[in-house]
Amino acid sequence: MPDHKPPGGAQGNSFVGQKEKPMQIDQQSPEWYRARYNQLRDRALKEERATRAVHASTGMDASTVLHREVVPGGWYWTTLLPRGQALRLINTAGNNGVSVMLWNADDTSERYNAGDTVKLQWTTQLSTGRVLFSDMGRVLASIIDDTCGHSDTLAACSTPGSNQRNFGDAHLRNSRDNLRLAAGKHGLAVRDVPACISFFSHVSVGSDGALSWVDGSVRPGAHVDLRAEMNLLVAVSNCYHPLSPDSTFDPSPIEVIRWQAPSPTADDLSRTFCEEAQRGFENTDPLFTI
Repeated sequence: MPDHKPPGGAQGNSFVGQKEKPMQIDQQSPEWYRARYNQLRDRALKEERATRAVHASTGMDASTVLHREVVPGGWYWTTLLPRGQALRLINTAGNNGVSVMLWNADDTSERYNAGDTVKLQWTTQLSTGRVLFSDMGRVLASIIDDTCGHSDTLAACSTPGSNQRNFGDAHLRNSRDNLRLAAGKHGLAVRDVPACISFFSHVSVGSDGALSWVDGSVRPGAHVDLRAEMNLLVAVSNCYHPLSPDSTFDPSPIEVIRWQAPSPTADDLSRTFCEEAQRGFENTDPLFTI
């Protein structure tokens, strides 16, 4: 196990913002944990609602493009994305959902963790400025631009079962199998493919916990830029989200572009968005310190 700081919440046994105090185990009552939870939640809500400077475009231009390719509807694509490079997903025709899975290319036992990504940042609203965490508490990638503004990492991706339910045909291509095939081409197995994230997907959580699709948020031409914060293996599956309203399986092609992102500045949005993200970077950056 790496020597890293816990990215979520206060370190040790103190509340956020308080000085470190010795805490005896018998003092950590349910009330103490409830108060700690409430304090962290309130701070996260304050950060979420904070007024921020207008986000500047990431500035990709022809001189920074390293590779571009079209992914046909229903198919998948993989790439190695070195730290510092970015991947742009262009939803050319406005498909309802494009699924993405990330692994640490230097050690593929470390991979995207949907639960930690949501829990550590106290939000399911993963858009510009947010980061994608690994299961080791490190930052795999930063979302440096998102012109759609909606992604989903709760419902996972399409399966034969969801295709049967939505289209009446379980044999249509689906993201679960696409991501397994993509992983297999890099020596990985089923156990290496956990829940992914789907961009261009607007999903709402009801008061009863049920997930539902919110229509009207996905538009043709929207794009998402992911900046690699470590060397990554990336798999992309171009199939509809399992909750999308589409009744006919006919996803259009999308475009993927690998490009050289500018180096993060001192006020980089993703690196400064919240304390949890900052700790995630403190765990990540030493891997690349010479």
